[in-house]
Amino acid sequence: MGNLKMNWLFSFLLIVAIGLVLAGCMAGGDEESSGEGTPNEKDSSKSGEEFEDTVVVYSPHGKDILSEFEKQFEAEYDIDMQFLDMGSQEILDRVRSEKNNTQADVWWGAPQVNFDQAKEEGLLAEYKPSYADALDEMYHDEDWMWTGTSITPEVILYNTKEISAEEAPKDWDDLLDPKWKDEIIIRYPLASGTMRTIYSAMIYRTYKDTQSPEEGYKWLQKLDENTKEYAANPEIMYNQVAKGVGSLSVWNMPDTVMLAKEKGYPFDYVIPESGTPVLTEGIAIVKDAPHPKAAEAFYEFVNTKEAAKLLAEKYYRIPTREDVEDLPEWITKTEIKPMEIDWSVFQEKSPKWMEYWDTEIKNTEKDKSEE
Repeated sequence: MGNLKMNWLFSFLLIVAIGLVLAGCMAGGDEESSGEGTPNEKDSSKSGEEFEDTVVVYSPHGKDILSEFEKQFEAEYDIDMQFLDMGSQEILDRVRSEKNNTQADVWWGAPQVNFDQAKEEGLLAEYKPSYADALDEMYHDEDWMWTGTSITPEVILYNTKEISAEEAPKDWDDLLDPKWKDEIIIRYPLASGTMRTIYSAMIYRTYKDTQSPEEGYKWLQKLDENTKEYAANPEIMYNQVAKGVGSLSVWNMPDTVMLAKEKGYPFDYVIPESGTPVLTEGIAIVKDAPHPKAAEAFYEFVNTKEAAKLLAEKYYRIPTREDVEDLPEWITKTEIKPMEIDWSVFQEKSPKWMEYWDTEIKNTEKDKSEE
């Protein structure tokens, strides 16, 4: 009986001890969770709302910009930023194809004509950002389906090792001079919002007066005759021009300046004397985005004054926000003559114009020579 009592007492004390240990662990757990908490909880407390743990971004801005903002955004919010780097038109096509199974949260970067087209097709979600008052009305959609992040003048790009500033074409029509035959490398236009805009602008110059694209088609035919190749992506185009495979291209001013200053490419540019298309680059949230709160957080993050200034200083983007101060001189002192363009006509006509170029103009002279 003595042993039985001792065994019962030992078991009772063991149960009590285990209970005390478990209670202490639970108390410790409560104390820990009421302190700093997880990174997501800390970020949520900053804004007063819960964020999803992922944001998916489609963008043509390139890996340098996207990787930098990925690091900064993830450090600030502890949200995993996943990005897909591809051309503006490719993004529109992809968002369109995913309409019934949305994969992207944010579309960051494209000419306003792409966003207007996406809006018409019901692909975008309304979002009016906190900095709305800092945007001129020309830099946002009237229904806030997209807002402008930067403006992008289009230019003639040339290799400074192959062509001097004096020799470089001064205007669009100079590109048709026979001396530039096989000297021009073009980013394949159908995949690029920038190139679609430039090509459509060349048609629009005469279309606005004649209401016919024929003269513009003839112009593109002559440019095609001088074009050595159509590069599948911007990097190929940059490399081909830098290596002297071709000495000329048409592209946007910010990328041209950045490549020369940051990567040492032998590039300079000419702003065409007769005027140039000036695009408004934008950002939008995709309709039915899988992570809407994270999408809004990213949208705001990449458009703060600090982000706009970083993009201007390091990546040569000209901000649309009117409240960004101390911008680089190349922005404040650059004289740009914008081409007068009815962007609604662009949106309506550009797809047909580009289809005609692709089927009736592209490589026609080369095809004839191979027959």
